Amino acid sequence: MNTQESYARIEKAARVRKITGRTFTYIFLVFWALMVLFPFYWMILTSLKSTSAYNSEFVPKFFTLAPTMENYAEAFTAVPLGRYFLNTLIFTLVTTVIMLAVIVLAAYAFARLDFKGKNLVFTLFLALMMIPGELVIITNYVTVKTAGLTDDGGSALRHFAGLILPSITSVFYIYLLRENFAQVPDDLYKAARVDGCTDLGFLFKVMVPICRPTIVTVVILKVIECWNSYVWPRLITTKQEHFLVSNGIQQIRESGFGRDNVPAMMAAVVVISVPLIVLFLVFRKKIMEGVSRGGTKG
Repeated sequence: MNTQESYARIEKAARVRKITGRTFTYIFLVFWALMVLFPFYWMILTSLKSTSAYNSEFVPKFFTLAPTMENYAEAFTAVPLGRYFLNTLIFTLVTTVIMLAVIVLAAYAFARLDFKGKNLVFTLFLALMMIPGELVIITNYVTVKTAGLTDDGGSALRHFAGLILPSITSVFYIYLLRENFAQVPDDLYKAARVDGCTDLGFLFKVMVPICRPTIVTVVILKVIECWNSYVWPRLITTKQEHFLVSNGIQQIRESGFGRDNVPAMMAAVVVISVPLIVLFLVFRKKIMEGVSRGGTKG
């Protein structure tokens, strides 16, 4: 066997190993994709089955030949699902806007401004990330309760203030945005100052446009966080007209409607889940870009 034939056999063996490894990788990824997507498929499938068809299945069926949309209509008529949507939308938009203003200003201060004790304050600020949020819930509840910002006797406006105030800042988002701001060259800041630009002017005209991917990522993640919020709204909300969608779904389950009519319950869950799924699918690239930019310095 000459040298050329040996090289050809080695190259062929390498190609076979590469193809085999890639095949097993794709099989593994497809398997886990099916594992992740199956609950969503089952949720949608159940929402399309009639109550009688669902209850008559002694062995669950993975398809239906007679899909129906009646469950979606019933989900909106049996419970005030539209009201839950409106409450959640107001809570999400107001909380996200206020939080964005707070973290942008805080991140800019830590990244660009010089003041005494800045590094110490930032270090102590980061130390708060080690404290689980569950440890401060009781303290927050006592504070909100004392201020009369719960919905037991207070107005809807005061109740929404109690919902929003504990969520208007985030140490992690400030840290993420601060690292992104720190990547902007100092020469831009010095040139802007020479041209007479103020700190706020430099922030909104230079820093925010440059760091837009990270800001968009923070906004999307905050929207998802607010939409899925459950523990805090459940703690301070007692009136059904003030429920968010997460509390509303739990109320549907506890009221007996969800247990008696599982397809309608699943229809309500599908309706609530669709906005977040669409949001993630549309902005998934910006989320990854923003997180990678925020975590890379240089």
